Parts: sequence; structure tokens; C-alpha cells
Amino acid sequence: MIRIKSPREIEKMRRAGQIAAAARDLAGKLAVPGATTHDIDKQVEAFIRSRHAIPTCIGYCGYPAATCISVNEEVVHGIPGKRVIKEGDLVSVDLDVGFEGCIGDCAATFIAGKARCDEDVKLLSITRQAFYEGLRFARPGYRVSDISAAVQQFVEENGFSVIRDYVGHGIGTEMHEEPEVPNFGKPGHGPRLVKGMTICIEPMVCAGSWPVRVLSDGWTAVTRDGSRAAHYENTILITDGEPEILTVPEPEV
Repeated sequence: MIRIKSPREIEKMRRAGQIAAAARDLAGKLAVPGATTHDIDKQVEAFIRSRHAIPTCIGYCGYPAATCISVNEEVVHGIPGKRVIKEGDLVSVDLDVGFEGCIGDCAATFIAGKARCDEDVKLLSITRQAFYEGLRFARPGYRVSDISAAVQQFVEENGFSVIRDYVGHGIGTEMHEEPEVPNFGKPGHGPRLVKGMTICIEPMVCAGSWPVRVLSDGWTAVTRDGSRAAHYENTILITDGEPEILTVPEPEV
């Protein structure tokens, strides 16, 4: 069942989103050559807790860390560990923050140091813009698959592929709620969007073909062909008009 959020829940989600977005920005600054994914994870966790919030990835279905950090051909759900970030690596960071029972979820991919090639730069740019292409349809009256179709069309027109095994989702008091928000499909299908819905739009894009496989750790999803991948996600609120991105850092005073 799709839950319409109350004004009080939205305000809590807005605060969770602000903390999540700031934590994502911090992760991007920490994703430099020589850093380990474990160090990035621990510093981001400490930041979240310093804001009196909870890193809700920890313990979710047994997941052991505060963030998912996926490198290069890893699409999503990479477990932070001893891996050392190298020059030109693509580092995707996905995280969730809980604040007073409500959750904000966001992700982004960063280039560690200097980009390896122009294709990597384009991959990140197209993935980020694909989010905004989908966001144009996050308005009352449209259907979920209108978002999906816009993401897929933009990505494929630019020579990349959308991952189909993992999708965006509803969010609120739970990390994953209805409806699912795929990054592919034909327009005009799925639930109709209404004011008060909160969803995550999260294009996952790769330079090669879209099939993935999960490594022996049971979490890390990688492209089968070894092509590089990128991820960009925000939590959004459906309003009467323009959608509101909830995962934006709190304005500096």
C-alpha cells in the first residue's frame, strides 16, 4: 500500500534528507586516491551520528555498514572494507539516514582524483541528468512509469544502459516502501502520482550492457561484462506543482 505522508512526517523526512545529503557530500570529499572504503564509511557514520541521526543501512537485512560503497564495475551494495581507492576510480556511495522515525535516502558517484577517460566523465553526467529527466514527471497526474520511461530514453539516447535488476522505491518510515520506481519501461503504467507521496528516483547506469551478478558476499552487484557503472539518487516529495527534492544539504547560515 502506498502511504501518503502527513505534514509532520514530511518535516522529519526533510531533516533526514538534509543530513543524508550532507553525508553524501562528505563521502565525495573523502573518496580520494589512497583512502579505504572502510575509512570513508566510518567517517560518514560518525558525521550522521553527530547530527543526532541514525545510519539506517546498518543491520538492514543483515547489512554490516553505514554506507554502500561500490567501485568501478560494482553497481550497488558494495560493502566497505580494506579496498584502497585508486586514481580514476568511480566511487558510488549510497546511504540512508533516519531521523525521528523517518528516512532520507540518496546516492552519487564520484571520480577519485583525475578521471581516467572522457567516457567516465560522461557516464557520471548522464546518470545525474537522467535523474532530472525523470523528475520532470514527478507531478500529480503522471504515473510512475512516466518517470521510468524518461530515465531510460535519456540514458539510451546517450549511448549507455540502465540497470534493470534494481529500482527506485517509495520511502518514509521504512527504507523501502511501495511503489517500485524502475529506470525503464513504457509510459502510462503503474500507480498515479499524488500529493504527499515520497519516492526515490535513482538511475543506475553502466557503460556496457545492463545484466548484473551478485558476488559471493551476497550483496555486491557488479556488471557481468565488467563495464563501469554510476548511480545517482534523491528522495523527493510529490507536491501540488514542482516536486521537492528532500535530500539537499541544509543552507549555510
